[in-house]
Amino acid sequence: MVEITTHQPRQNVTANTSANSHQKSLEMPSIAEAGTIIEGLQESVSRAVVVEVQSLRLILTTILGNGHLLLEDVPGVGKTLVAKALARSISASFKRIQCTPDLLPSDITGTSIYNQKEQRFIFMPGPLFAQFVLVDEINRATPRTQSSLLESMAERQVTVDGQGYQLEAPFFLIATQNPIETAGTFPLPEAQLDRFLISLSLGYPEFENEVLILEREEHEDPLTKIDPVISPHDILTLQNLVRSIAIARPLKEYIVKLLVATRNHPDVLLGVSPRGGVALQRASQATALLNHRNFVTPDDVKAVASGVLVHRIITHERSNELAQKIVGSVLSSVPIPLG
Repeated sequence: MVEITTHQPRQNVTANTSANSHQKSLEMPSIAEAGTIIEGLQESVSRAVVVEVQSLRLILTTILGNGHLLLEDVPGVGKTLVAKALARSISASFKRIQCTPDLLPSDITGTSIYNQKEQRFIFMPGPLFAQFVLVDEINRATPRTQSSLLESMAERQVTVDGQGYQLEAPFFLIATQNPIETAGTFPLPEAQLDRFLISLSLGYPEFENEVLILEREEHEDPLTKIDPVISPHDILTLQNLVRSIAIARPLKEYIVKLLVATRNHPDVLLGVSPRGGVALQRASQATALLNHRNFVTPDDVKAVASGVLVHRIITHERSNELAQKIVGSVLSSVPIPLG
């Protein structure tokens, strides 16, 4: 069981300016030093979680890009284990929210309770006040409850009774949904989907990996093998470093051309928004850092394009498989910038 540390929220008087100044004050490591830190984190998570390298890289890309992750998977493939392993490896606080139709927004964000002794209202923070938050089966929550996550995902703050409370950085949200069950579920609206940097599916493991899972679970909990290897401060410095990764003007134009191609595709009802373009750029910068480079290449963009774009495309048939094909056709038809 992961130890949960409760953090008293700070009143958000100057949330945006203080957060930005703190980010700028962080001393950034070199590309080589960052590579060593990231490799240590990847090895630590791999001690407990059996997951494909590409999937793990996309998860790390989401964290380094200061985004949030949507996992669309059947139960039992290791979604919760991934979140807990990451939280332990980073010595971050972790909390889990199990979504149900009767879950209220205040059950997530917290509520103000009147203290008769002090004769004033005291804010009691909800489970959203953690550095790593797992929102399990998010599509089982009602649209009203889903919308209570929007502010925290976009602005890293929560407003209760007109008072803003800053969430502790780094704030990373992993949401899961079951693609099979539809009874009692509420599809995520486009605005909610657009707040996730990357969406992916872990899928069932290969034969040898599934045997390895049985071996690891035979005598003990795999999480007991994980000790913190980096700190939340290290994650903040890496996120700051990602923003310094250079991306040339032709690559920015390439990203915009990809967005425009999704909007003009005949099978697309709603194409990728400008926010999706910012997300693709940030994920590409994070991928470049994972590849030990201080500049983005077209391969970096293509490596994350599917994870960033598919869940942002709404097709006439509302088909995720069709959206995958559309992204594939867009990537093959839009010319790659040379030089």
